[in-house]
Amino acid sequence: MKVLICIGSACHVNGSYRVRERFAELVRQNHLEDRVQLGSSICLGHCDQGVSIQVDGRLITGVTPENAESVFENHILKEAG
Repeated sequence: MKVLICIGSACHVNGSYRVRERFAELVRQNHLEDRVQLGSSICLGHCDQGVSIQVDGRLITGVTPENAESVFENHILKEAG
């Protein structure tokens, strides 16, 4: 599974680096290193909707450092775990 996290300026200001750190932590905690590949994208085109991510091409917006764990569980762990 490929997960792209937007690191464009708007997403960066909204905490994309912390979202990526939390996702990396959760990948390790759930032993998904061989199933989940984290990557970055300069812009996913939804700059006014918070941090954007793509999970196998499916766009998810409004991700924050505070809801990153819930997003991970609902959109990544369910499919990869």
